[in-house]
Amino acid sequence: MEWKDIIAALSVVLNGLPQGLLALSLGFASVPTALAFLVGAAGNAVTGSVAVVSYQAETITLAGTIGKSMKERLSMIFVGGIIMTIIGLFGFLEKIVEFIGPVITNGMMAGVGIMLARVSWDMARNNMAVGISSMASGLLTYFLTKDLVYTVTVSVILSSAVSYFLKQGSPIQPVANDRLVLQKLTFSPAILRGAMAMVCLNIGANIAFGQINGEIAKADVNIDTLSVISSVADMVSALFGGAPVEAIISATSGAPHPVASGVLMMVLMAAILFAGLLPKIGRFIPSESISGFLFVLGAIVTVPGNATAALTGGDASSGLVGGMTMVVTAISDPFFGMLAGLLMRALISLFGM
Repeated sequence: MEWKDIIAALSVVLNGLPQGLLALSLGFASVPTALAFLVGAAGNAVTGSVAVVSYQAETITLAGTIGKSMKERLSMIFVGGIIMTIIGLFGFLEKIVEFIGPVITNGMMAGVGIMLARVSWDMARNNMAVGISSMASGLLTYFLTKDLVYTVTVSVILSSAVSYFLKQGSPIQPVANDRLVLQKLTFSPAILRGAMAMVCLNIGANIAFGQINGEIAKADVNIDTLSVISSVADMVSALFGGAPVEAIISATSGAPHPVASGVLMMVLMAAILFAGLLPKIGRFIPSESISGFLFVLGAIVTVPGNATAALTGGDASSGLVGGMTMVVTAISDPFFGMLAGLLMRALISLFGM
């Protein structure tokens, strides 16, 4: 392991802290979530996967707002984890990737890139001082180094320093009785419906985010393996009242040893959560501090190559399929983008173009 692997791991930990605070604000306990990170670390160490799991704002928001109570929400996460584990164990996601083909896959990845750029700008507008400093330092660092590890490190640290000197802080308080307590889960049609909503979100995210991590690391990512690891982690976390963790686009993929760097990141995050340090450290790391990295990752690293491949690959009509996939992904999520691309491909085969 090199020093750059350690820097990448620490940078992604800093990236995850604001999302962890979001999970706290929605009532998820932090200490049980540490178990999910340990599952992720063990899974990646055994399988050699470069795609890590961590807090993911979209899944946390969905899981924290559907359902009438925390008991129902935890049950949805657990049931969704069971379904995704079964899908991964039977190799269905890799079969989906083969079926949809490279045009739709590239369209999904390009759409995610546009989504990341849009989210980064929205975050920057919410806190202009922190967001603009993050974006400016991120862009400058990337153009100077062409390195995502340095980009996320410099942009997060500098923008967090701006927040500190402006005396900004986080009002989020720790969850009461944040410890390992076995939860009583339940099941109903409403819980199944909520679990399926999470499954649909995660199918698209695992395919797109897994492929992007593999592209950055120049390594193959088995989407089914990634799905099993993240789903088992979700189940363990929910069983004790913790938040869901999912695949993210991680700077550790750009480290010299991406597997080791990713495992270190998840172990460090687990240690922070077990020690109850998330609210204490997180108040110094505003969520907008990651906007620079997200903008570079989306607008510069992800969109150009994947958009070109989606719009120019294959026959003449493939541009319509790739374009539809990219646009719908950007305005909704990768799962609906995939469905839109498949629908466009079916319509072209039926009616011609």
